[in-house]
Amino acid sequence: MTNIQKHKTDVIIVGAGPVGLFAVFELGLLDMKAHLVDILDKPGGQCAELYPEKPIYDIPAYPTIMGQELVDRLMEQIEPFDPVFHLGQMATGVTKLENGNWEMTTDQGETIEAPVIVIAAGGGSFMPKKPPLAGIEDYEGTSVYYAVREKEKFRDRNVVISGGGDSALDWTLELLPIVRSMTLVHRRDEFRAAPDSVNKMRTAVAEGKMIFHMGQVAELKGEDGQLNAITIKPKEGEPFDVPCDDLLAFYGLTMKLGPIAEFGLNMDKNLIPVDTEKFETSEKGIFAIGDINTYPGKQKLILSGFHEAALMAHAAYPYVNEGKTARFQYTTSSSALQEKLGVA
Repeated sequence: MTNIQKHKTDVIIVGAGPVGLFAVFELGLLDMKAHLVDILDKPGGQCAELYPEKPIYDIPAYPTIMGQELVDRLMEQIEPFDPVFHLGQMATGVTKLENGNWEMTTDQGETIEAPVIVIAAGGGSFMPKKPPLAGIEDYEGTSVYYAVREKEKFRDRNVVISGGGDSALDWTLELLPIVRSMTLVHRRDEFRAAPDSVNKMRTAVAEGKMIFHMGQVAELKGEDGQLNAITIKPKEGEPFDVPCDDLLAFYGLTMKLGPIAEFGLNMDKNLIPVDTEKFETSEKGIFAIGDINTYPGKQKLILSGFHEAALMAHAAYPYVNEGKTARFQYTTSSSALQEKLGVA
């Protein structure tokens, strides 16, 4: 019989993206410990999974910061509070216990008990939309990719990018200076990307720096997981092959709320309504912060999620501390907080 691991903590956070990570900091300032559950195999959410090397321009005090650097900074900031991560796991169920606490189960058979749950799951579990190509699984992770985690991996390679949205155009332009050859494939000559990016791509094509084909990727050719060519089916004419070491397929993401939809919360179009005082859901002791929640005037910004995490932490405090109210302190002037942070 499998040994089921059981844990007990102050707060369970579902989602280890930037907002979930910053929630650890705000909770930690108030002496509340957190366990985080995330389906990905590393912290950081979409910042780490989809655009680790893409710049973000609207984080306060950082004119520019890469997605992975933001995650690294947040991990450094929460280090004093020793969060426990349950990575590569999906939260599958929530039960209200007789003692008033919540018990969460994961698909790996773990259970975590806490008086507070914070849902910081972004848009839910996200999966890339895959091209309907025979045998594509054989190439995934070696020469077919749905995200760019290391730009240097594509240096001096023959790269084909398929797609017509922001991700496809952004990475076409980002990788263009380092690849051996760049080919962009899209089924039509119209794009769902920023006009400036489309104009830059067209200029690069006109200058002979890259190639654009209007059509669809129809077949993968290679062996042992390594591509050597792809077949393109144009809108008109016969299919033809393009030499290719790597295919980057940006067909968008399928966002799935998954088991969160079964937690018994009031839902509104796959979002969780909350109040703007506490960011509490329809269930007492369950909060929702970040892109997963909705309220009048909601803005889907990392900055907004940080603000929500701060208010949530003060609202969660009475659940963990027998109805007591948290004392407000500034990190700049409180020696107690500075001691917690290791900077006293």
